Amino acid sequence: MRHVLAVSLLLAVAMVSDAQERISDKILHAPGRPPDRIVLTWCKDPTRTQAVTWRTDTSVTTAIAECVDAAAGPDTKKTVAAATSPFKSDLSDAHFHTAHFENLTPDTKYAYRVGDGVNWSEWNHFKSASAQPDKFRFLYFGDAQYELVDRWTPLVRAAFKTAPDARFSIHAGDLVNYAGRDAQWGEWFQAAASINRSMPVIPTPGNHEYMHEEGSLLPRYWNKQFALPDNGLKDLGVFHLDFQGVRIISLNTNEKVPEQIEWLKSVLMNNPNRWTIVTFHHPIYSAAAGRDDPALRKSLQPIFDKYRVDLVLQGHDHCYGRSALLGYDGARGGTVYVVSVSGPMFYESNNDKWMVRKGEKLQFFQVITIDGDALSFEARTVTGELFDSFTLRKQDGKQNLLTNETHDPRSMPAPKLWPGTPEQWTWGPLAVVLLLAGVLVAINVLRRRRAA
Repeated sequence: MRHVLAVSLLLAVAMVSDAQERISDKILHAPGRPPDRIVLTWCKDPTRTQAVTWRTDTSVTTAIAECVDAAAGPDTKKTVAAATSPFKSDLSDAHFHTAHFENLTPDTKYAYRVGDGVNWSEWNHFKSASAQPDKFRFLYFGDAQYELVDRWTPLVRAAFKTAPDARFSIHAGDLVNYAGRDAQWGEWFQAAASINRSMPVIPTPGNHEYMHEEGSLLPRYWNKQFALPDNGLKDLGVFHLDFQGVRIISLNTNEKVPEQIEWLKSVLMNNPNRWTIVTFHHPIYSAAAGRDDPALRKSLQPIFDKYRVDLVLQGHDHCYGRSALLGYDGARGGTVYVVSVSGPMFYESNNDKWMVRKGEKLQFFQVITIDGDALSFEARTVTGELFDSFTLRKQDGKQNLLTNETHDPRSMPAPKLWPGTPEQWTWGPLAVVLLLAGVLVAINVLRRRRAA
């Protein structure tokens, strides 16, 4: 009797399992009247403006946003009309809406909500940038790309838990795997939904933002979702913005790199900020095997050397690699290059000579802090463990001082004798050199004794 009951129970479970069907992407990611996919970005000066974009179904033709000083009463709120754009994806027709809050007071916390006047989002907070180069920190993510809800969500939440006061997040390309599939964008927004509503996003396009049948969707899709500065090559996702003493530059290494060179030189030449950070997708030096790009290196790195770019943040290689102060083709320089991955797809590290730290088969987020003349960098795993850290310090009239700090033992590359910077030398090769020198001295002493 007991066996009969067990078999009956298994059959019942099987019948229930068979009756369950996965909700289709068309239903799961369908737009509605309530706002979704809400994301903060900047189009203009972060001290006095803030942009917000969201999505609804096509029944919403008039959208608005409300903004108020978070310390003031609701009677002081300002209402802003949003620009509405139609969009047809592979799943549905939708409307994207973008509102711009302007004439803000620097260094002030605001509350805002978006909607159609009846159906509203919840109230969210953002803080305008200080007009002075004050201390702040931000997050940097490499490729998210795969299993966004299942595997990327914990990483994003760990990053926010580690740095809840981060002022923005930089995404170095390949936010999704296939840019023409709306379901993947739905998952990306779902994974970081509450964070994107209070922490502005600075995205740079990767090659998977070009993975679709229609060529580049950047003008049609990317720019619908992200309201970005129009001070560069907007249809390429190329722009710059200044935040509390740091100039942040986004390049597009997928196409038309020569067309970006003169613009890049002018942005670096006329830079009043103490710190300069550049982000793009394809690495100057690759952390994965078979992906080196000497042409890109030749195009960009001499410019970074000349204008003393401090830090370059990249993706694409699905592993972690970090340089010392590195100049063009291994010369001593003043720039630190980082390659990182935040999603669960991994490539094997090539263990190349440019890396002083490496990591593979791990998801990472990075916390970067700017405090006066110091830039502190932390790479952490999905569980929040510190994997690699360093500090850059400004020295008037000299190149930055790099101090390598805490690191996971797994982050050390194999010892290699390479005539790069002293920070890149390892004790193994140095010990060999010292031993050989000692042998030569001993031989010379013996020769002199025999001669005497």
